[in-house]
Amino acid sequence: MPHDRPVPAPAERPRALVVGGSLAGLLAATTLGAAGWKADVFERSPQPLESRGGGLVLQPDVLEAFRFAGIPPDPFLGVTSDDRIYLDAHDRVISRSFMPQTQTSWNKLYGTMRSALPENSLHAGERLVSFKQSGDGVTALFASGRIESGDILVGADGAMSTLRTQLQPASQPRYAGYVAWRGLVPERMLGADAAAKLAGTFAFQQGRDHLLLEYRIPGEDGSVEPGRRRWNWVWFRKVSEGPDLTRLLTDRLGAAHRFSLPPGEVAAGPMREMRQAAVEHLAPSFSELVLATEEPFIQAIIDLAVPRMVTGRAILIGDAAFVPRPHTAGGAAKAAADAVTLARALQGGARELPERLARWETDRLAAGAAMCKWGISIGDRIMGLA
Repeated sequence: MPHDRPVPAPAERPRALVVGGSLAGLLAATTLGAAGWKADVFERSPQPLESRGGGLVLQPDVLEAFRFAGIPPDPFLGVTSDDRIYLDAHDRVISRSFMPQTQTSWNKLYGTMRSALPENSLHAGERLVSFKQSGDGVTALFASGRIESGDILVGADGAMSTLRTQLQPASQPRYAGYVAWRGLVPERMLGADAAAKLAGTFAFQQGRDHLLLEYRIPGEDGSVEPGRRRWNWVWFRKVSEGPDLTRLLTDRLGAAHRFSLPPGEVAAGPMREMRQAAVEHLAPSFSELVLATEEPFIQAIIDLAVPRMVTGRAILIGDAAFVPRPHTAGGAAKAAADAVTLARALQGGARELPERLARWETDRLAAGAAMCKWGISIGDRIMGLA
C-alpha cells in the first residue's frame, strides 16, 4: 500500500570539526564516527604525516580505541619484547626482569587509523585562524578562507594548539630542563654482537643526569619481519634553558625552533657533540646504535596541564590539553582514552551536550593531571632534578 504522506528522512548526523590530523585527531575522528557523528579532520600541514614520529609502547587504551572504532585488529601491529634489562657503561647486563610488552611506531598507528577514515574526511593544508560558537553550534575559519560549521570543535592539534591558545592563552608548555635525542636504525645496520645483546629486550642505561632506552619497532613500511624492523632509541640529556637550548634547537640553516627539530635538521655542531658524548658515556652496544643513526632528531621535554578541557562547544584532547612526559609511555594512550570516552559520552547525538561534556571533562581532567604529575615525578628523579 502506498504511503499517504512522505516518509521522514533520517535525522542528519551531528558534525564534529576536528582540528589536527595527527594521532589524537584521527583517534577522535574514528571513534566519534563509530558513535554516530560525522567527523571532519582539518590538518594544517599540506604534506602527509606518515613519516613523523618514532617508536612508542602499545598500550591497552589504544587497542580499545581501535576496537571501539571498528578498526580490524592487526596481529602485526607491533614488535614484542620479553625482558627489561639495564646495561652499565661497560655493556654488562646489571639487571634483568621479565616484563613482556609490545612496541609499535607512530607511522604504523597513523597509517592504520588513516585508512579507517571515511573518504574525503581529512582536509590537509587547513590552518585554524579563529572560531565562533553559539548555543546551536560552532563555526571555524581557516587561513585558506574556508569556513566550516558543526556541533562541536575538537582541538587535537598538539602541544602548540591554536585552539587552546585562543581559549586559554595563559596555558602554555613549560620546558622541563632536559631533551630527548631520538633515532631510528634499520635492524640490519646494527652489528651482530650488539644486536644479540639487545634482541627481544626493552633496554636501558641510567647514568648521571642522563638515561637511554631502546626497543625494536616495525619497519618504515610497517613490517614486523625479522631483518626489516627498526631499532628505536631515546636518550634523555640535561640541557640548561637559555643559550644552550637555543643553540641545540637551531637547525642546520640557522632557523631557531621552539621545542623540536625533525630528522635531517640538526646542525653539524650539536650532532658532532652528541655523537662524541655517546662514545664517552654510553655502553658500547648503545653507542654503536647512536652512531649508526643517519638522522637523529630532538624533542625538548615539556610540561603542560590545562585547568579545563571544555569551553562551550570547544573541546581539547590529547597533547592540546595535557602533555605527560614520555617516561609514562602514555601520550598516545591518553589521547586514545580522551577520544573513546568523548565518543561514548556523545553517543546519541548532540542533545544535552553541556551536561554530557561536563561529566566527561571532570573525569578526563583528573586523569590528565594524574598522568602529568606521575611523569614529572619520574622524570625529575631520573634526571636529578627532584
